[in-house]
Amino acid sequence: MLEITGLRKQFPGGKVALDGVGFEVRPGEMYGFVGANGAGKTTTMRIVMGVLQADAGQVAWHGRVLDAEVRKRIGYMPEERGLYQKMKVAEQIEYFGRLHGLSVAEARKASDDLIERLGLTERRGDEVEKLSLGNQQRVQLAVALVHDPEVLILDEPFSGLDPIAVDALVTVLQARARGGVPVIFSSHQLELVERLCDSVGIVSAGRMVATGPVEELRNAAGSALRVVVRGAAPGWADGLEGRLSADGDRETLLVAAGGDDQEVLRRAMKAGRVEHFGVERRSLTEIFKEAVA
Repeated sequence: MLEITGLRKQFPGGKVALDGVGFEVRPGEMYGFVGANGAGKTTTMRIVMGVLQADAGQVAWHGRVLDAEVRKRIGYMPEERGLYQKMKVAEQIEYFGRLHGLSVAEARKASDDLIERLGLTERRGDEVEKLSLGNQQRVQLAVALVHDPEVLILDEPFSGLDPIAVDALVTVLQARARGGVPVIFSSHQLELVERLCDSVGIVSAGRMVATGPVEELRNAAGSALRVVVRGAAPGWADGLEGRLSADGDRETLLVAAGGDDQEVLRRAMKAGRVEHFGVERRSLTEIFKEAVA
């Protein structure tokens, strides 16, 4: 497995970026690494890839501390995209394949396969700068996959993509995971992380505040009564133990299960139109908000 243990990193000026970050990712597992901007996600990934050096801690793959030789077998998609804008799609993917040590024939075959899988066939002769953001993301993923890596590390791979482009990337990543490749990706799209990932790690201010299988985290968080009221009168939830949020003229109240649900229902019905009333398990978004609070 990929083991990240006790990573610490302090930048000049005293800013502590990482303070003991650690987690494990097993073969075939999709791991979501989530946190607010500046929480330490990108710094962690850069240390794994050797772009930055940690002050303490280590990263190991199958028990071997990562060195340049091991890192050659990792596929990395950085948050800052690194494509050559004037180079054509097929040429670009082949070029990166050659940089990873593939022969001309191997690089061409891998490029052709990825172009087909990622829906880029009609764009193979286009220059990257002429592609949409979604298609550029597909090319960037192809570059990360061209050498058939043993591990995939992706920093915000779905940022700014439309649903069709997201589905295209997800299909390829799931296929790699089914083949035994551990996949780590960071994302602010927590609904997507919850749907795709086997496990998740939540980092806040450089520290791991939660990590484990998604289902275990949701079960441990317990269930909550969720009430959605439209056009509610101001102050209708005053005195009720829970968290109230608003979205336009809809207000949502989350109350820990086990309280007086009938009182909550009575006040909600009096306040406005009740659109939803039911007990449900906490979502990853709710767990995230509580963990980083």
